[in-house]
Order: sequence, then C-alpha cells, then structure tokens
Amino acid sequence: MGKLVDELKRDIQYQHGMNACLNCGICTAVCPAAEVYDYSPREVMNICQTEDEEWLVELLKSDKIWFCGQCFSCKPRCPRGNSTADVILALRRLSVRHGYFAESEKGRQQLFAKRVFGENMLKRGYTLVAENITPAHFPELGENWEYYYEHMAQMREWWDVPMDMENSAGSHRVIPEKDMEELRAIYQATGAIELMNAVEKGMEKKLGSKKEVEKFWDNWVETADSRNYELKENL
Repeated sequence: MGKLVDELKRDIQYQHGMNACLNCGICTAVCPAAEVYDYSPREVMNICQTEDEEWLVELLKSDKIWFCGQCFSCKPRCPRGNSTADVILALRRLSVRHGYFAESEKGRQQLFAKRVFGENMLKRGYTLVAENITPAHFPELGENWEYYYEHMAQMREWWDVPMDMENSAGSHRVIPEKDMEELRAIYQATGAIELMNAVEKGMEKKLGSKKEVEKFWDNWVETADSRNYELKENL
C-alpha cells in the first residue's frame, strides 16, 4: 500500500463513502454524468478498492474525478451503502493537495472555482454574486438578465433591497464583519484555505510561472472556456 492510498483512506469522507463495493454498477446506471461523459462511478470505486498506487495517481491526474456533479443519486441506490460522490470529493482534495489536478483540463478549472466561488465566500460570504454572471458568458439568460445586469443598482433600489447594505435581502447584502471573521476562521480550521492556496501553487508549477497562470486566467475571463488556452508541449 502506498502513501497516497494511506492518505486517501484517512479522509473521513472517503471512510463514509467507501464500505465494500461489489462492483454491481448500479451507481453508473443511475449517474447523470455517466450519460454524457467518459465517466463511470463504478470504475472510480474499483480503482480505489484495488489500492494500487499507480492506478490511483492516473485517476488523480484525469478528468474523471471532475465530471461528478455531486447529485448523490448513487448514494441511496447502492446496495452496500457506498457513496461514490463522497469518494470523489476525497479524491479531489487529494488531487489538489498533490498538484495532480493541473494535469487535466477539467482539473485546471479549479482555478476558476478558487478565484470566483472561493474568494467570493471569503470576501462576501456567498459563492456567487450577480456581477459574476456576465451576459457575454451566459447569453442563454436572455435580454431580461442583460437589462438587469446593466441596471442592477437602480433596479434593486426600486425593489427596496439596495446593494451593499448590511443584512439586507439577497446575495448583495453586506454580511457583518464579525460574522465574516467567523466564516474565514472555519475555512482556515477545516483546511479550505490550504486547498485554495494549493490550487494557485499547483497551477504555477504546471504552467511554469505566475505570469502564465494569469494568462490562463485572462483567457477564461475573456472566453469562459479553458479549452481555448493552449498548453506548451513540454508542460
């Protein structure tokens, strides 16, 4: 048994999610992600159960662990009480801690999750705020959203829920700093800050420099598609 396997087995979420998989495949049969991606929860559980270090590293470097949408459809249907969704979360943390996430296109999208959802939480207490949902990136939201986006402050005044008002309604309220300090302390104590920092470090190691990480980020801000960034051949 290798060090990565040992580390994975110490993760409490892995312990909750992996009991004794019998490879029946029910999890894959009910998985929405398996319908559209090259992803099989059954395969993930099988690799973990083998406790093969090389197979585990290959899994941590792949897109597969990032396809799961965390719907947890697998959990109530498993005859052995396993939860692939929980196992996936443990695998993702392990992948980020060791920098393997940066080897896959879906894994590199963790930079966006960190800089948008993660930093929003630390600054505002919400994962997503309306300013993040630009009409250029989300044209499917239509003209109504575009109008709201352009007249946000004015419209919220009409609704008597002004932006940046302490304890007002909605995600644009300002959460009291005392509460935000408690939230940041939770993130620190649970290791979330450490994981967020690991995302930045892993991307810098993969792309070669902080400057290149910013190019990667700027490309996503402009196009909303990480596939538009071309990795150098030696990376």
